[in-house]
Amino acid sequence: GQFPAWLQGTLLRNGPGMHTIGDTKYNHWFDGLALLHSFTFKNGEVYYRSKYLRSDTYNCNIEANRIVVSEFGTMAYPDPCKNIFSKAFTYLSHTIPEFTDNCLINIMKTGDDFYVTSETNFIRKINPQTLETLEKVDYSKYLAVNLATSHPHYDSAGNILNMGTSIVEKGRTKYVIFKIPPSVPEKEKKKSCFKHLEVVCSIPSRSLLHPSYYHSFGMTENYIVFVEQPFKLDIVKLATAYFRGVNWASCLSFHKDDKTWFHFVDKKTKKEVSTKFYADALVLFHHINAYEEDGHIVFDIIAYKDNSLYDMFYLKNLVKDFEEKNKLTSRPTCKRFVVPLQYDKDVEVGSNLVRLPSTATAVKEKDGSIYCQPEILCEGIELPRINYDYNGKKYKYVFATGVQWSPVPTKIVKFNTQTKEMLHWGEDHCWPSEPVFVPSPDAKEEDDGIVLTCVVMSDPKQAPFLLILDAKTFKELGRARVDVDMHLDLHGIFIPEKDLKTGTE
Repeated sequence: GQFPAWLQGTLLRNGPGMHTIGDTKYNHWFDGLALLHSFTFKNGEVYYRSKYLRSDTYNCNIEANRIVVSEFGTMAYPDPCKNIFSKAFTYLSHTIPEFTDNCLINIMKTGDDFYVTSETNFIRKINPQTLETLEKVDYSKYLAVNLATSHPHYDSAGNILNMGTSIVEKGRTKYVIFKIPPSVPEKEKKKSCFKHLEVVCSIPSRSLLHPSYYHSFGMTENYIVFVEQPFKLDIVKLATAYFRGVNWASCLSFHKDDKTWFHFVDKKTKKEVSTKFYADALVLFHHINAYEEDGHIVFDIIAYKDNSLYDMFYLKNLVKDFEEKNKLTSRPTCKRFVVPLQYDKDVEVGSNLVRLPSTATAVKEKDGSIYCQPEILCEGIELPRINYDYNGKKYKYVFATGVQWSPVPTKIVKFNTQTKEMLHWGEDHCWPSEPVFVPSPDAKEEDDGIVLTCVVMSDPKQAPFLLILDAKTFKELGRARVDVDMHLDLHGIFIPEKDLKTGTE
């Protein structure tokens, strides 16, 4: 096929790549050492490159020829030959874990720089053209967080907004929303933009020792949307995991009888909306989008009834007939919550306060809190992406992978949130990755552009390929086959040529 002539730049992807080191194996697919790969589009041609992230974790493991750095689903132990004193010391030093810098989930743009991210306090700068690993940044040097999300947001001024969890700092556990500026003042050119990082707001966790796990959050023009779900991390278990001989993932549990709480932080006043909004228990990894309309906040998420998704990816479950054998006990469901920020405070208990045309409800309870139930938009989609120019605004289209009861994607879909119409691309033996939307240079409409996805083949005789779809019609424009072992990855970013530094760098 043909690629559009205007497509110039690099699609950069990140995900777990190496799962065996020497005689040792990771327990979980999400633990594998980060492998970056890129497709560069130049004058109608495509160049492929891949490289392992040379993190401290990677270097220590490779040097020892075994897993010596713990990951979320795999606890690593020091050499048993070491003497008893160093062993006791190692146990003690693990109480608040020294997390890994194996940043295998996503890629974040900070000014002109690019960083790979995971969910710990470490991020790594990379060169997006050579995929070389550059310096390591520790968020905890700039603010008190032990964990941070790998899905930041960008505002119109280019600031990055992100969230992290501060575990039992000064006797409190809280969620911290922070902002990183895109650049530093001219006279401080040598300093990093992280030195100018500022805390927007912190939200106390409902429980000191059981903070909520979260993978992403939402943002509208004026608000940050944070969902505090009853999928929780047990800090006491986390601190003792090492000498109990269990992994950190076992410290996460879903409390199905608890509520899910919604928090809305006003970006201008940096204060949280005081009304208590809640919903039934759910597990959520990905927010799709959020926007304000007529005194309401509307936010769309992909939610589950339990946390079976994480358990699917233990490597012991990833067997030959994985697709047939492993069924999710809860299908991903695209839910729209409509939350009335402005309403008549004297309204009767039991009234639905939603004034927008939607089946979502928000009902006033006796104690003044508001119980929200969602509108179900569709089922069976995951890894959602939108045209990011519409982030925080009223929008129509979601591009996502299609998943049924198996967590492995078999299709790429385009879903219209307004008409509920769905377009698909899929072929036998094809496992596509998260679709990335790239707007065309003269775009007038939300879906003017293309969708890029890497497709891995479940049939080892067939080569993987990069697929380009017309975002409007979902018709295939072209594919570029790559004769390498390509892995299923997690998330990626398209960097237009103008944003790639040129010259000697």
